[in-house]
Amino acid sequence: MAPPNAPEAPERPDRGRDPKLALPVADAAGWGPLDVRAVDTVRLLAADAVQKAGHGHPGTAMSLAPLAYLLFQQVMRHDPADDQWLGRDRFVLSCGHSSLTLYIQLYLSGYGMELDDLKALRTWGSSTPGHPEYRHTRGVEITTGPLGQGLASAVGMAMAARRERGLLDPDAPAGTSPFDHHVYVVASDGDLMEGVTSEASSLAGHQELGNLVVFYDSNHISIEDDTDIAFSEDVTARYAAYGWHVQTVDFTRTGDYVEDVDALLAAVEAAKNETGRPSLILLRTIIGWPAPTKQNTGKAHGSALGDDEVAATKKLLGFDPDTDFTVEDDVLQHARAVRERGAEAHRAWEPGYQRWRSDNPERAALLDRLLEQKFPDGWTDSLPVFDADPKGIATRKASGDVLSALAPVLPELWGGSADLAGSNNTTMEGEPSFVPEGKQTGEFPGNPYGRTLHFGIREHAMGAILNGIALQSLTRPYGGTFLIFSDYMRPAVRLAALMKLPVTYVWTHDSIGLGEDGPTHQPVEQLAALRAIPGLDVVRPADANETSVCWRTVLEHHDRPAGLALTRQPLPVLERGEGEGAYAPASGAARGGYVLADSRKETPDVILIGTGSEVHIALEARELLAAEGHDARVVSLPCREWFADQPYAYQDEVLPPGVRARVSVEAAVAQGWRDIVGDAGRMVSLEHFGASAAYERLYEEFGITPRAVADAALASIRAAAGPVRPGGERAGATPTEGGTGDAG
Repeated sequence: MAPPNAPEAPERPDRGRDPKLALPVADAAGWGPLDVRAVDTVRLLAADAVQKAGHGHPGTAMSLAPLAYLLFQQVMRHDPADDQWLGRDRFVLSCGHSSLTLYIQLYLSGYGMELDDLKALRTWGSSTPGHPEYRHTRGVEITTGPLGQGLASAVGMAMAARRERGLLDPDAPAGTSPFDHHVYVVASDGDLMEGVTSEASSLAGHQELGNLVVFYDSNHISIEDDTDIAFSEDVTARYAAYGWHVQTVDFTRTGDYVEDVDALLAAVEAAKNETGRPSLILLRTIIGWPAPTKQNTGKAHGSALGDDEVAATKKLLGFDPDTDFTVEDDVLQHARAVRERGAEAHRAWEPGYQRWRSDNPERAALLDRLLEQKFPDGWTDSLPVFDADPKGIATRKASGDVLSALAPVLPELWGGSADLAGSNNTTMEGEPSFVPEGKQTGEFPGNPYGRTLHFGIREHAMGAILNGIALQSLTRPYGGTFLIFSDYMRPAVRLAALMKLPVTYVWTHDSIGLGEDGPTHQPVEQLAALRAIPGLDVVRPADANETSVCWRTVLEHHDRPAGLALTRQPLPVLERGEGEGAYAPASGAARGGYVLADSRKETPDVILIGTGSEVHIALEARELLAAEGHDARVVSLPCREWFADQPYAYQDEVLPPGVRARVSVEAAVAQGWRDIVGDAGRMVSLEHFGASAAYERLYEEFGITPRAVADAALASIRAAAGPVRPGGERAGATPTEGGTGDAG
């Protein structure tokens, strides 16, 4: 976008900026007095907003004011009137604690934020929460808060931009496609300390993401003051080793503090011209500048400066110390001229976009479908249906078959694994890898526009990168690892749920059923922990056909992430249909829970409820109970979240409230299952870590067997005949103590 060169009024004498403060060097940038005044206004708005709130992070927003203003006024291609413009650059504030760095630019640029919004910082119902939130504030591209997540997700945005170009406009020369854009990131010392950025930055260098530009605000201050206490590495050398293009702009270079905007702009232009590598621009600043006593201190990082310090800073910058939230009319008018420059950039982009549509009608139709988040008619016809097979198939293998079957009909679906492709079955058959051509291998041929992702052993970064891909809003990403390593991904998974992103996790080796790898790899508490994340669907199908139905259902949701917990060991493929001995259709899995095998009489004596591999144990227990004269219903409950979304009438049909005798069976901790089985219910579970042995031996040794489920059912039937005991019975209670003599 063009520099802010609108005519300005002569400098007023009452704008008495202290001459001891060096003016920004911005001749090449074309800055005049109004731009300097606007940048100083940004600093003081940050100080005032935090002072009014009583808490927050003013210092970084003050010292980054020139960078933020430069980006929004001159560098980034954006249109404040259309924050979803396809041709826009993306802005990611990875140091989300410095939310005012973004909020004030959204205000000055005319995104709909007003001065009262800044005054309402960090208060109930405001559009200016403590950290920027996607879907909450117009112009915010991503929810950032946990340090490192923004930068790592931006790697995903840059990868997705390349994949989308491959889908829509692969043959256009570099820089000429209407879909070409840059991803700009502002990151802090804290972001660069977090391990997730190391993982993601390593992959970004490997992927040669020339559309990614990161500004590292190296101010050497964190909450514990001088970062030398914990952080002394050469970050630029590290990023050069990752394969990044690295530059340094040092505002302290001369010994005085001089904001060299021209050097910064030149670094940006050099970064944009470097198309074969991601770029890191280390910007050396002094946090809180020019606050007279609190600049360059930890106090400027994470707390209000105080009335006296704010007043003194205003005096230095030539503002009335007794007036808060000062924005002069000519300054605001000058800054908001970016709206017209943005609109002009949008207008200049439009003819090329329309030519592309005219020249590529099929791709234009694909784009329209992706924007509408609709799948092609009949896409579900491609989903595989598996023949009954008592020997069975692992649900991880069935999942891989589903992905390969969907590849031709859903080009937007893409993904891969954290170095576990052969174990997770995440590679679509015959699809090329997403990798620079010089880095493809004999095992995985590919190209820059390929489809199979290789995250390397970087689970945490994988989670964040998947979020960045989903935030581009056109493609549907998935990523695989073992369920046990979902722990490494958890911060990113939580943010996906918070942002309501349609990310799919393929978590295989979902229980002690993985066998000999032992307790370090056998998930025990992970299902319960993941179910505790609001907005995350945890899906554990019982056989191959449930897996197919569950994949379909996951993809039909566009407003939430989902994790598929899949088996290593083969599970019988059940006979479905109306014949003798057949079970209910797998389509019931789409509702989260359904009656798989009903009782012989109208009201069952007991309901056996299982997920995944343990559904088959429940089915065998049903036969044992039948031989002993007890009638059991078996419910497959692959996704408790989907089931909870069903009408109460349906839930009561599957789990009649009048049937208190219930048993859950899952090879994991029982936490959360009391809500399902009720006070008289029993839970067959695993309340300890696993062991290294064949999975059949482990199930037997740990008492997760048909006999154990049948015995638990008998105990539950007896308990259901007694009084209601809210919360269930105490473990080990005896009849004389008021219990039934059975474990609770």
